[in-house]
Amino acid sequence: MGEITLEVHDYCALLTIDSAETRNGLTPAMGRQMVALCEEIDADPGIAVTVVRGAGGTFCSGADRATLASPRGQAEDAQYKDIGAVYQAFVRVGQLQTATIAAVRGAAVGTGVNLMLAADLRVVASDARIIAGFMRIGIHPGGGFFTLANRQAGREATAALGLFGEEIDGRRAAELGLAWTHVPSDEVEATALRLAERAGADPELTRATVRSFRTETGPPAVAWEVALGYERPTQMWSLQRRTAP
Repeated sequence: MGEITLEVHDYCALLTIDSAETRNGLTPAMGRQMVALCEEIDADPGIAVTVVRGAGGTFCSGADRATLASPRGQAEDAQYKDIGAVYQAFVRVGQLQTATIAAVRGAAVGTGVNLMLAADLRVVASDARIIAGFMRIGIHPGGGFFTLANRQAGREATAALGLFGEEIDGRRAAELGLAWTHVPSDEVEATALRLAERAGADPELTRATVRSFRTETGPPAVAWEVALGYERPTQMWSLQRRTAP
């Protein structure tokens, strides 16, 4: 079973997705755990920055496939709630009072891309694989993907990733504005921590600045919460369709 772990080092919190069997796929239980750990981070005023990463050289392979599977006869309401719990993992990261950095190595797929985009800043491995992936497995994008991607990289890149299933590497992600920088894989976390150090000297100021940053650089054309709700009925339809006889 996978888990989310939290380490706190002075001003910096490290949130790690750790599920080797699923390449760091997020389950509903892990989503709820992420939310609870974010509450702990917010309750500690000494934390200025949160770095989100994946264990074992992979960032996040998306929602665990068992969550997306819909065995015939399963209550739609239960599946809706389970997917919502997964979504809450990255929504809550995006609402942290600290500054946030996604340290992306290996693959970020589906929900993993949403989690990456939920952070304030991204440091990615040059050879990282970034795949929205929803259309590849026959489901409608979810989690506000179009809103998140569009506000970082614009409509063209969002269409390529979300409509046409394009895969990009970390180098291309940085070119498109989906990441601040790309570095060799073994330098990703060290680079993220160096950036975190700059914001760590004054946690109170950093948290105040985070509020201003998010207010002044948003909201997107469609509010994230609105996008979540707008996509859900169509995504649920696409999931149910996959298991229809």
